[in-house]
Amino acid sequence: MITMQDTSDVNGPFAEQRDAFAGRLFESILGVMDIATVYLGDRLGLYQALSGSPASAPELATRTGLDARYVREWLEQQAISGVLEVDDAAAGSETRRYSLPGAHAEVLLDRDSLSFFAPMTRMLIASTAALPAIERSFREGGGVAYADYGADMHEGLASANRPMFLHLLGRDWLPAIPDVHDRLHADPPAKVADIGCGHGWSSLAIARAYPSARVDGFDLDVSSIARARHNAEAEGLADRVQFHVRDASDPAFAGQYDLVTAFECIHDMSRPVEALRAMRGMAGSDGVVLVVDERTAETFALPGDAMERFMYGISVLHCLPVGMAEQPSVGTGTVMRSDTFRGYAIAAGFTDVEILPIENDFWRFYRLVN
Repeated sequence: MITMQDTSDVNGPFAEQRDAFAGRLFESILGVMDIATVYLGDRLGLYQALSGSPASAPELATRTGLDARYVREWLEQQAISGVLEVDDAAAGSETRRYSLPGAHAEVLLDRDSLSFFAPMTRMLIASTAALPAIERSFREGGGVAYADYGADMHEGLASANRPMFLHLLGRDWLPAIPDVHDRLHADPPAKVADIGCGHGWSSLAIARAYPSARVDGFDLDVSSIARARHNAEAEGLADRVQFHVRDASDPAFAGQYDLVTAFECIHDMSRPVEALRAMRGMAGSDGVVLVVDERTAETFALPGDAMERFMYGISVLHCLPVGMAEQPSVGTGTVMRSDTFRGYAIAAGFTDVEILPIENDFWRFYRLVN
């Protein structure tokens, strides 16, 4: 263990606490290194090339077309970190063979698995790449535009959420709201507006689960909508799912939708009350508004658990800067507690907010009442 110590006070009154904290930071550094090297393995296709087919360093370099010396170093680091397995650790550096365990392959390669974690590494790398701009925002105010986080953030976020949408949205979440579930199956075909749709996987999951529904996805990020349209074509759903770079507050949409949704985006908005007011208008008097956002603790309390640490971390690195990029901003951040959201909803004209009994480690489900 490497620790930084003041040798003049090695056994001072705070020595144990100091050393524990230094040790914690060292473990965190190892974790960041793991994330960075997993990112490289993902982006360079190294895990894919190892899947189901062990290889030595020269063999893997040949398979991937990468520099052999870098590949060898990466393989040894991955083995030392416990990501990869080695058939004979005593063999020479050019002959020992490495393999990817099946359980690890699901986490790193199976884009349909609810355990797919590789996209999270892209999100973290994108956030750290934005640190100079975040530092500037700390000093000067303002924020960092969503578009400025780049493809790693946008694609990582979409890929991380995709399995939940495809597996749970139509199977568990919407069926837990009986009147919504019934309307989405009924005729005439239900119309759904999906606000802040990103790459469109929530919109596409609704259309896949409810074959008669018509879905309009809205997002102001041009590149995200382009990807959403591509995904709709690839999924064979472009005839029932349309994506728009358009402000959802347009009066032309008033009262047009049976269901209006917003998945994990309200906390990112500079003016969430305006967005909720627009959603209320789109649903009219008969439609349903459903907001899904972060499952934070109800109050600030110490010590925070792992999920609360995660929420605050991503807030500092991404969500708060994005929400502050456009001014004026309420500056919500990731940690939007239910009381805060309820306040936004009431200010937008809703009379109440119902927290639905849908279990999820990351998200809380709100039904807004007119």
